[in-house]
Amino acid sequence: MALLLYRLGKFSYRRRWLVISLWLAVLVAVGGSAAAFHGTLSNNFQIPGTETQRIADKLKQDLPAASGGSATIVFEAPDGGFTAGSRAAVTDALKKLQALPEVRGTVDPFATQAQVDQAGKAITDGEQQLAAGQAQLDASRAQLEAGKAQLAAAEEQLTSAGAPAAVVEAQLGQQKAALAAGQAKLDAGAQELQANKAKLELGKRQAQAASAIRFVSADNKAAVAQVQFNTSINGLAPSVRKQVQEIAHETSSAGVKAFASKEITEDISALFGTAEIVGIAVAALVLILMLGTLIAAGLPLLMAIIGVGVGVGITFALSGLFDMSSISPMLALMLGLAVGIDYSLFIVNRHRTQLLGGMDPEESVARANGTSGNAVVFAGLTVIIALAALVVPGLPFLTVMGLAAAGTVAVAVLVAITLTPAMLSLIGRRIISRRAWAKSEAHNAEPGHEAADLATDRERSTHGWGGLVTKHPWIALVAGVLLLGTLALPAIQLQLALPDGGSEPVESEAYQAYDLTARSFGEGVTGPIVAVGEFPANLDAAQAQKLQYDIADKLRAVDNVVAAVPVALSEDRRTAVFQVIPKEGPASASTVKVVAELRGLNGEIKADYDVAMGLTGQTAGNVDVSTKLGDALPPYLAIVVGLSLVLLLLVFRSIVVPLLATGGFLLSLSAAFGAVVAVYQWGWLGNIFDVANPGAVLSFLPIILIGVLFGLAMDYQVFIASGMREAYMHGSSAKEAVRVGFRHAAAVVTAAAIIMVSVFSGFIFSHLTMVRPLGFAMAFGVLLDAFVVRMTIVPAVMYLLGARSWWLPRWLDRILPDVDVEGARLNRGQGTPVPGELVH
Repeated sequence: MALLLYRLGKFSYRRRWLVISLWLAVLVAVGGSAAAFHGTLSNNFQIPGTETQRIADKLKQDLPAASGGSATIVFEAPDGGFTAGSRAAVTDALKKLQALPEVRGTVDPFATQAQVDQAGKAITDGEQQLAAGQAQLDASRAQLEAGKAQLAAAEEQLTSAGAPAAVVEAQLGQQKAALAAGQAKLDAGAQELQANKAKLELGKRQAQAASAIRFVSADNKAAVAQVQFNTSINGLAPSVRKQVQEIAHETSSAGVKAFASKEITEDISALFGTAEIVGIAVAALVLILMLGTLIAAGLPLLMAIIGVGVGVGITFALSGLFDMSSISPMLALMLGLAVGIDYSLFIVNRHRTQLLGGMDPEESVARANGTSGNAVVFAGLTVIIALAALVVPGLPFLTVMGLAAAGTVAVAVLVAITLTPAMLSLIGRRIISRRAWAKSEAHNAEPGHEAADLATDRERSTHGWGGLVTKHPWIALVAGVLLLGTLALPAIQLQLALPDGGSEPVESEAYQAYDLTARSFGEGVTGPIVAVGEFPANLDAAQAQKLQYDIADKLRAVDNVVAAVPVALSEDRRTAVFQVIPKEGPASASTVKVVAELRGLNGEIKADYDVAMGLTGQTAGNVDVSTKLGDALPPYLAIVVGLSLVLLLLVFRSIVVPLLATGGFLLSLSAAFGAVVAVYQWGWLGNIFDVANPGAVLSFLPIILIGVLFGLAMDYQVFIASGMREAYMHGSSAKEAVRVGFRHAAAVVTAAAIIMVSVFSGFIFSHLTMVRPLGFAMAFGVLLDAFVVRMTIVPAVMYLLGARSWWLPRWLDRILPDVDVEGARLNRGQGTPVPGELVH
């Protein structure tokens, strides 16, 4: 591999314009394809085969009117509450919204609340009418009974007098007919009264079901309106979202504030915000400080931008063919920038070191590509393996996410080993400052400087952080493990969910809508659960209606359920829809329990009423996603770790180093989880990280963090440990090799880690709230892994183990292929290496 990359470096150096032109052509072609074929991104995390998706598909087929996306707009009145004028302003805005072609309908909160309020009065009036009707019926019955008694007495008297039957019939027939008519009228009245009682009973049940749901707050200062769309929320164009908000905000002329829910305000059409740019600016500053010239600092940035342009551009071009969540290109962007800068930096730094050592520029570029480029390839492979393994859980949105990010990392590797050598050829000596050139040339002119350099190199390796760690390895090891273990403690209480409006920034409209709704109507109103029942065939209207309320009563009996209301019934009366309002918000632990208990009723409801029930909607869907992702974690972790262990075994030809690398990763991963729980779930340092409403952690953060952090951790392991291995292979003792290799790798790995942390930190304050905890987890995870694990624990353990760090069974040594990550074949074939020239 080293020899192949050496030749590729020479080719790129000599054919620089060809390589540059090819990459520019690829960039233009990808950009054009992305512009022409890109689709609409969404945050719709569907999982085929789950109950939520199955019921949603059934609802779309059986009851299309209830299957479109819906969102809410909450209106806040001035201090005096809603007046006739402010109510009219809200109603007019909703009528204007309903006229939009994308809107199926709106629910006027004032009209609906009036109907709910009038229902109570109607029931009272109905009860009074029933009581009056019952009294009248009882009086008629008593009168009829008295008439019957008189008739019986007269008939008995005539019979006793010996009157023939014909005479009796002639005299009493008319009275009998009148009594029979009265009885018939009484029976009809009794039936009508009974029907009215049944109707009133249904009305009472309906009022009872709806009593806990309000559309206008009790203090008359807030009103919540529902907007139903023809398509799913995720299919709405940004222009439609903006138009809906603008129409709602027209109520401000009447003194009414309008706040649209997260479903409407969420705009995922832009990838970059101010915070991301600041992160890249910090990375650029680190490069300038490390490399000393704007040209040298700008090259890794340019390589990263080209790699991201191609990788993310391909992702966008394919978004028209596949359902793609907004986080897919964001993850690709984050990783593409971070690894793109780092991978190019490793090669540029190696090339600069060799040039200052007096090597020919062409040979230096080829050597840098064959050594550092070789390490870049294997480091990139670990990241790609970890990301591509996101296919394993079988979740479509996670598969697309992982492949998009893996593809972008692959592009970053290709850019680093082809375009970077071509650009180095174009830049020439300007990659190093004049001052550094003058100092280097004077130093190289000194006789016997090679031996002096080697001696100085070994002496300096005993100082600095590496020297301190290896002088006190047990203290460094114990302190590092204790620090990471302490940080990991909060991870025990990790809770997973998808974000709701409460996780948005405090100043955002989505958060204000969530907060006002929760304060005025209860948190559960922000995340209702949709229950769907499949009724038996051939029910009449009354039977279906009664069955609806029977089911609603069952659902409402579940703990922490505030209300359960029938909201729709299909024309054939086979499909009924219920809205269940939990006590707390959609991301709370109690709501997750409510979803589980509602599903636990399915068997009982089927047995009692012959109704097959199922849950759907955003809240139930989020629970399904979180559960599925939690179940997928163990096999995913096993596959990623297993494949990467094999790769590291090939690279380092050691049993200990891959195991040490993996153990260190598990420590830094646990600590990163602990920090995420402390900040985003408990709210620690919430003011600093803009966490206004702490809650459950993003449900797919763990599985993504495992993949990304493992890949990046192995990057630093490769760059740190390969330098140690090269020093060991070139004659240094095992313990001395740890110090020498650490010294040569420390500066560039430190800079690379700071750059990566800077890029990821820029996403902590992203305009996309869902990305924030992911950016924090990656930044903090890389920070811990690079500086605590790779630069403290790993050298301490390897120093303690000495030569045992490189132990490999002979039988395994014979069957493993030699990938030559140290570039030893280049040294054999190309002459003596530059003193101190190590892979880093």
